[in-house]
Amino acid sequence: MMKMGNNDAEEKKVVSVFRSKTRKLHTTRSWDFLGLSEAVSRRNAAAESNVIVGLLDSGIWMEGPSFKDDGYGEIPSKWKGKCVTGRNFTSCNRKVIGARFFDIGQIDNSIDKSPADEIGHGSHTASTIAGASVDGASFYGVAGGTARGGVPGARIAMYKVCWVDGCSDVDLLAGFDHAIADGVDIISVSIGGESTEFFNDPIAIGSFHAMEKGILTSCSAGNSGPELKTVENTAPWIMTVAASTIDRDFSTVVKLGNNKKLSGVSVNTFTPKKQMYPLISGSNAALPNQSDPYLDPSWCDSGTLDEKKVKGKIVYCLGSMDQEYTISELGGKGVISNLMNVSETAITTPIPSTHLSSTNSDYVEAYINSTKNPKAVIYKTTTRKVDAPYLASFSSKGPQTIALNILKPDIAAPGVNILAAYSNLASITNNRHSLFNLLSGTSMACPHAAAAAAYLKAFHPTWSPAALKSALMTTATPLKIGDKLDVIGAGTGQINPIKAVHPGLIYDLTRTSYLSFLCTNKRYSDSGSALAILTGDTSLNCSDVPRASGFDAINYPSMYVPVDRNATSVSAVFHRTVTHVGFGPSTYIAKVKSPAGLSVKVSPDTLKFDRAYKKLSFKVVVKGAAPAVGQAPLTASLEWDDSKHYVRSPILVFKV
Repeated sequence: MMKMGNNDAEEKKVVSVFRSKTRKLHTTRSWDFLGLSEAVSRRNAAAESNVIVGLLDSGIWMEGPSFKDDGYGEIPSKWKGKCVTGRNFTSCNRKVIGARFFDIGQIDNSIDKSPADEIGHGSHTASTIAGASVDGASFYGVAGGTARGGVPGARIAMYKVCWVDGCSDVDLLAGFDHAIADGVDIISVSIGGESTEFFNDPIAIGSFHAMEKGILTSCSAGNSGPELKTVENTAPWIMTVAASTIDRDFSTVVKLGNNKKLSGVSVNTFTPKKQMYPLISGSNAALPNQSDPYLDPSWCDSGTLDEKKVKGKIVYCLGSMDQEYTISELGGKGVISNLMNVSETAITTPIPSTHLSSTNSDYVEAYINSTKNPKAVIYKTTTRKVDAPYLASFSSKGPQTIALNILKPDIAAPGVNILAAYSNLASITNNRHSLFNLLSGTSMACPHAAAAAAYLKAFHPTWSPAALKSALMTTATPLKIGDKLDVIGAGTGQINPIKAVHPGLIYDLTRTSYLSFLCTNKRYSDSGSALAILTGDTSLNCSDVPRASGFDAINYPSMYVPVDRNATSVSAVFHRTVTHVGFGPSTYIAKVKSPAGLSVKVSPDTLKFDRAYKKLSFKVVVKGAAPAVGQAPLTASLEWDDSKHYVRSPILVFKV
């Protein structure tokens, strides 16, 4: 870990120096959808109250009802942290037991700093993990119900490393250092940046040190989907989390003057005050003599519309690039826009607005052009039940660019239209404030996975970080496939916390396992400095580390074969060891599913355990014809079955 100091003794502790970058934050129904109802989640309440989840985020708003400590017992004796007070932050409690802030990178210019959340992101993620149950929660009446975290009895420790302008590497490292020393059990980091070598990545470095102390780090996969090779936070000791949908969606209906109703996507919290409003298109509201070739009134670009023509009307716009703010400033009463590619993400708007599909948008445009006095009204958003889970379109996909033989993301969790706590210090739209907000992103998925890990930790306090991750990965629910490339971004599927409590078998890993994996890479084996930077141990050398075997050189719960562009065939041998964590003797049979042309052989295909915690090894041989460039990944699976447990590992073969 990077150290800072001026004297010679301190300088000798410096492992490396690299330029600190500024990184970005990745932005009620979800827990019930995952099967973790409030009654079920509290069945291990006593142990859960001893679990401490640390978050590296934008701070926390203590006045929110999600962070009240009514009914909480004494703070766990293992806690060694502090509560740092300051502006808008006067104290912690028995729910939020610690809070610190870091601005070594001097991102924030204010004089009186504190752990208070001025963005809302940290409050949202913290309450998703361990927020207390709050009845009657909603976002201005939308998505109403009981808001709560996945482990409402757990404790929260907030490490504010992000400010309005971003999150610096040095602050991230400091946050990890303190979280580890303070005694947290799980760390949640909904932050990302451009993928880089692990020894240059503060999240990879910090999470490695956390792993050494038995702490699992959950990280967001990034919001750069649907493009390939965009996944972030890809170190194998990190649980990298994609975003999936839940079975609740939002619908915002517009009714035209001819009584035609069209359903769109948005979060419109406004109830119409009139039965109908005048409707005009952006092209018909254009300023005369508007000649800038880069601006288009049909898209309602700023500076192209006539205020007199817009005021008091709903405006139809071709695109959906924040026109609501432009129309609001001109006195417009609403916006109907063409979303072109309809997204599952509903965006909160400052005035009544709905985003329609291209087909519905074409209908609106035809109606305007065929009617002398076109009219419309936009109704308040309502919820509807939809098919789920799918991979969110914005969720970053693999394959990763650092450890090429490991499939990332690892797993998926709800990250679309999630209602959770917010901060009154953060404005939502037009200077409006709310105790709860609807947000989407892998930032929202990450804390769901962190909470699931905390839930497991309460049942299995001695399990390693790799064991917790393995249990979640091998019991996950496969996602529904919307696009042929979604499998390269979904990991093993959506978390299933209930099943993960009893996974049957786990793929365990230790510090030495990760070092053996790293030492198969010349960047680490040819130079001791890279290994020293990552581990903080200047005496460590790859010659001291056991040699790893197998195609990917690691005992991972998933298997991935990247295929060279010019390759015509596939051949890979994976070596795996599983630990029996069930009760008593058990026999597992290997069940393989594979597409035509791909052979998957498991040897041995039967594992007989005579006692709990016994380890047995096997190998998987994958052979076949290589897929074509652009073809969907070849998808196979291995499932170990003892009639009670179904331990599933995906096997993917892909040519980029």
